[in-house]
Amino acid sequence: MIEINNLTVQFGGVKPINELTVTLKSGISGLIGPNGAGKTTLLNVLSGFVTPTQGSVSVNGRKLTGLAPHKRALFGLRRTFQTDQIADDLTLWENVEAIADHAGFIDKDMANHAVEQAIAYVGLRKRIHRKGSNLSTQERHLAEIAKALIGKPELVMLDEPGAGMSESETKHLEDVIRGIPAYCGAQVFLIDHDVELIAACCDETMVLDFGKLLALGPTHEVLQNPEVQKAYLGSFEELGVHA
Repeated sequence: MIEINNLTVQFGGVKPINELTVTLKSGISGLIGPNGAGKTTLLNVLSGFVTPTQGSVSVNGRKLTGLAPHKRALFGLRRTFQTDQIADDLTLWENVEAIADHAGFIDKDMANHAVEQAIAYVGLRKRIHRKGSNLSTQERHLAEIAKALIGKPELVMLDEPGAGMSESETKHLEDVIRGIPAYCGAQVFLIDHDVELIAACCDETMVLDFGKLLALGPTHEVLQNPEVQKAYLGSFEELGVHA
């Protein structure tokens, strides 16, 4: 469960997050909003890369405010980035193994098993020995998710994981995302401009607009909210999304 209380982030005269209070309880929660709404800033606050001006954030009762990023990772926070962090000169196995080396496993066999299972879960077992430079866009995004599943995560934050994927590739991604809570018990926080991906995966969705909470609730209700459509979506029918 993600609890955000009176959170404000200020850069000079700009407040990308402005007195935000929200609780996200679902296994898979979504975040949408127009460019500049504060989505990435919120993710960076949760990750520990940005220090809020005021307020607090907690995950499963653990207060994160003031906790260094590496300690949040040990606690169980994982995230992917809009620009993947796959090393081109390492194999897929080595990219995921690098995360396992810092995840607190008792022995190497346990770490290797976790790496093998994560790679298999995202559907890349046949790519284990392929260099990062030879992975497709879809495979690189899936490899990022595999990295995020190492070491008993409490919260997996996915920042636009479907960017650059075809329709068929996105369908596989949907299956991977929806299965994460059952696979490892983690809550998923999905941020994406692809409203169809949000609709397919998220039980609840929040909408930010200029750092303020515009809407929060069951995803199909949020996507049909007239204020949300006016601020961000246009019309539900034009997007081809059906609740």
